[in-house]
Formats: sequence, structure tokens, C-alpha cells
Amino acid sequence: MLFTKKSLMQDGFTGFRPLDELDPMRIPQGPGVFAILCPADFDPVFLSKSTAGTFKKKDPSLTREALEAEWIADASVLYIGKASAGSQGNRGLRKQIQEFMDYGRGRPTVVWDARLIWQLRDALDLIVAWKELPASEVNAAEADYHSDFVSSFGRLPFANLVQARPKK
Repeated sequence: MLFTKKSLMQDGFTGFRPLDELDPMRIPQGPGVFAILCPADFDPVFLSKSTAGTFKKKDPSLTREALEAEWIADASVLYIGKASAGSQGNRGLRKQIQEFMDYGRGRPTVVWDARLIWQLRDALDLIVAWKELPASEVNAAEADYHSDFVSSFGRLPFANLVQARPKK
């Protein structure tokens, strides 16, 4: 996979909305995977302090050098995440993406893995896309996308700090 908007669309991703124009009510409620992408000609400018909320009293900010080391200039995909149905069946893409957005607005949450997104000055210009999947396929799909990305770029997307593994 090329990990471009076109290749993601061909693979069933939809949405492709800038974060600052995102209407959560237009995001499906079911489980699936989602990706955060750069718009064309995005120029990363790293903030010295993240806009994200704290998690277990930890500051989500990294040094500029650490952020620059994670950045992949040729990649338009910055993050690939999942949204499971949850133990009560009441989670899914809408809730997970809403929590991701809330985290960027400084609210504490458990979306720690994606925290590097919120240290980009123009984070709200980034684009979110999603793909609904049956709950039984979400973990394997996320792991496959991570593995394919690593095969293409030699490492995980910018804001993915942990590689997903398929759960047995």
C-alpha cells in the first residue's frame, strides 16, 4: 500500500475531513480504523509545548529534536489508530475520534499514543479518514496497516509510538 489519500480511498477509507471542520455526527458509530493525514504541501512546525491533555499527570510534550526524529518527510499518513466496539458495544469510530479531538484540546484522556499530533502547530489542518470494519477484524486490520507502513517506510507513522500486534 502507498499510504496516500488515493490508496486509502481505494482500500475503503472515507471521510477525509480536516480536523477543524469535523462534525462528529458525520462519523460512523461502528468499530473500525482511522488515519490522520497531512494535507498537500503541509509544512510541519513543531510547538515547544503540546496542546494535548495530560495522562496520569505526564506532560505529553517531546523535544523538538525528538519530534524531528519521528517525522517522515515522504509520508502523508501521520497516525493509524483503531476504534473497537468496547466491552459494552458503545464505543466505535465516532467516540474514539471525538476523544482524540478532546485530547488535542487539552482534556485528559487515554489517547496517549497519538500525542505527537498535538505538538504540530497546524494540527487542525490535518485530515481524518476512517474505515468501518466488523469488530472481529479491527485489531488485525490495525496491525496489518502498521506492518505495511513499516514495510514501506522502515518505521511506524509519525504519531504511532507502539506497533499494533494482532490479538489472538
